[in-house]
Amino acid sequence: MPFPHAPRARTGPRRRSLLAVAPTALLAAGCSAGSRDAGPAVGSPSPPASERARARAARDSRELAERYDAVIAAHAGLAQRLGPLREHAVRHAKAFESLGTAAGSASPESPESPVPAGAGPSASAPVPSASSPVPVPAKEKDALSGLAAAEREIADRRLEALLDAPAELARLLASVAAAGAAHVFVLTEG
Repeated sequence: MPFPHAPRARTGPRRRSLLAVAPTALLAAGCSAGSRDAGPAVGSPSPPASERARARAARDSRELAERYDAVIAAHAGLAQRLGPLREHAVRHAKAFESLGTAAGSASPESPESPVPAGAGPSASAPVPSASSPVPVPAKEKDALSGLAAAEREIADRRLEALLDAPAELARLLASVAAAGAAHVFVLTEG
């Protein structure tokens, strides 16, 4: 009669533990490895390109806030739902603008945000824009779809831009693109 095998005592982490921790470890390694990067060398053509990407991201966020303002003005019933998303767009614009001033470069865009100081998410008055007014569909559902499409387009553009961006700008672009993807979900599913 054969003897039954004694169960082996497990040593080390289990496969499930490793699979659960691996994405977090990769994310942490990816975010912290770039902080030692000194950025592009002096005289390389990357700084103007990265500055253009930063300025474009700030401009996109300001224009997105203007779209939210226009929809809120046309559909007052959506103000409570869209107010926080609009505030995120304003904060994103400020973050991109301050990144440019923190790097010691003046922003080619206007340093003012599309929101008056002290305006909260309940501010529903549209902010005057230098560009043409944003058309707003008559139906709330169509207006939300238009905002979701704009958020999706901008998030995709930011994901493309982060590939060539210096470390700090790439992290900000990735973070704001993720927020944009979350906004798309809130606008379409919420």
